[in-house]
Amino acid sequence: MMKYNFKDDYSEGCHPHILEMLSRTNFEQQDAYGDDKYSRKAKQIIKEKLRHKPADIFFVSGGTQANLIIISSILKPHESVIAAHTGHVNTYEAGAIEATGHKINAIESLDGKINPENIQTVLDKHNIIPHMVKPKMVYISNSTEIGSIYKKSELLALSEFCQNNNLFLFMDGARLGTALSAKENDLSLSDIAKLTDVFYIGGTKNGALIGEAIVISNKKLQEDFGYQLKQKGALLSKGRLLGIQFLELFKDDLFFDLAQHANQMALKLVQDIQNLGYTFLIKPETNQIFPVFPNKLINRLEKKYGFHIWKKTDQNHSAIRLVTSWATKETAINEFLLDLEKIAKT
Repeated sequence: MMKYNFKDDYSEGCHPHILEMLSRTNFEQQDAYGDDKYSRKAKQIIKEKLRHKPADIFFVSGGTQANLIIISSILKPHESVIAAHTGHVNTYEAGAIEATGHKINAIESLDGKINPENIQTVLDKHNIIPHMVKPKMVYISNSTEIGSIYKKSELLALSEFCQNNNLFLFMDGARLGTALSAKENDLSLSDIAKLTDVFYIGGTKNGALIGEAIVISNKKLQEDFGYQLKQKGALLSKGRLLGIQFLELFKDDLFFDLAQHANQMALKLVQDIQNLGYTFLIKPETNQIFPVFPNKLINRLEKKYGFHIWKKTDQNHSAIRLVTSWATKETAINEFLLDLEKIAKT
């Protein structure tokens, strides 16, 4: 029996509208390298939603690729990037950023977020010039790698601090859809475009086959960015494949509908898990949740469901990560909850 997978939000292919559009346009001849009409139209629609004229948009295939190209193109060889210790660039990218010659100044964070006080601590420790790396960029994720989100007041504080300290602010938006669709979110795409130097909109984890849309608001960072894409193998000859997907995601706000569904499925899990008396490692806010279960219960759940064991909380309990997606069926949620209740009672 194949296990139902709650390990991630990219186990399924793509939304049927995208597949249909890719098939319908398959034999059309279009200009290469992102100059096709679909990529141009997708960028136009996204720019309209950003409501920030200085912004420019570039499509790439994946999140790690986006992180690597953005950071390596912006920083000088002696400059470093500040990130939460849970940040994707610091954990799950096989040292991609370090391989480009840039140190990551990792900050311990319980909720996956960082604040101006954290950043100031790093700056204070790197004051022996020129013998230490120079922190120059702040990297944040929204939602974070543990599902938390940034509020507008938090992003505003970070933006002001970075401007006052001559730092670039970069937001990893691999799961930006679920962050902006969270119940307690008060940020918009427009806010993010105005408060960051660069961010990206993740399609891979939100209904696309592949693809992220990099948004660069700082005009200084836009210069020659196309060369960076080409040099690092990110400028697809068949760029239409990315443009078509983002056009389908944004022309009728499908992007937000899919993210909202992922969050709703997670919320259903949260409510029933709480009703059974279990707690969570951190407050659930998006489609990644971290319930704390007895290890014996986890062992039995693992026989039927796929998920990651995140960390031990004590000798007999651990937090697991359950991730819902744009395609998660409510029947799968109901079945998991029924099994959880049965196991909990035995």
